[in-house]
Amino acid sequence: MEPLHVERNPDPDLEPPAPTAAKHRSDYSQWWPRAADGAANAGRELLALAAPVECVCCGTEDFALCGPCERAVRILTRTPFRAEGQAPALMDVNGSVILPVVAAGIYREELAQAVLSFKKHGQGQLGSVLSKALSRAINGAGGTLRGYCLIPVPTTNSAFRKRGFSPVHLLLRNLDRSGSLGAGNLADALRKSRAFTQGPSAANNDLSGRLRALVQAHPMAGGQKGLGRGARAKRVRGSMRARSSPLAPDIRGRPCIIVDDVLTTGATLAEAARAVHRAGGVVVGAVVLAATRPPDAAEPSAVPGAPAGTGG
Repeated sequence: MEPLHVERNPDPDLEPPAPTAAKHRSDYSQWWPRAADGAANAGRELLALAAPVECVCCGTEDFALCGPCERAVRILTRTPFRAEGQAPALMDVNGSVILPVVAAGIYREELAQAVLSFKKHGQGQLGSVLSKALSRAINGAGGTLRGYCLIPVPTTNSAFRKRGFSPVHLLLRNLDRSGSLGAGNLADALRKSRAFTQGPSAANNDLSGRLRALVQAHPMAGGQKGLGRGARAKRVRGSMRARSSPLAPDIRGRPCIIVDDVLTTGATLAEAARAVHRAGGVVVGAVVLAATRPPDAAEPSAVPGAPAGTGG
């Protein structure tokens, strides 16, 4: 008897299963990354039960910064850029640069929410993401320079009492512990002055010329057309000075990069540069986590040679 002719179904999903089932292709080639990832997820779930949190950007439960919002922050900070052109206190009246500044990202959207929430609460997950963004900006600012000092801008005493920490110091210490400061060294060399006058001094009057002379040979230096000095400088002039304790770092004659969280008018960075200069440090530039800019400003230019972060 001739065998019956069985017509094959064109739909492969209706075909009978193969004699040997295909193995599931996992994202992990070895067992231990899968186990570590599972343990981390379990730990996050237990922590969420003990201390419920929400994403600071979108409100998703159980995460201080959910996956999509964390990716958005990485995208916003993947290309550091020169930001002093939108800071009046850092540009001379003729459009020349007084102090070059590299920003990790523009202060907007998820980055702005993450920075604000970190400054209020200092969550570890936010600190980890923002530290990596700051590290990319530091590497872009330092360029080929070696042995420079990273000097954080000190927070006010009232802000420290309210928060219990200094955001910039915390980010830099995270990078220092992880070995991600690159060729730079953390130097906590500044402090807030207990009392200061609002009037200008002789040291302040010639600050522009001295800083321009110090940064001309640095890769970050270069002229850009700016807006002139901002009035905010009068409020912070004389508000910082070098630490005088025996444990204070010696920055005399060493290249220094000042680090702050958010750049607005640039008055705070200008005052920090004045204090570093008076202490004998050689100011070569500044780095900020985020920079504000006018809504109609052109797209910022990337820092030449700065490592771009991944957007995934």
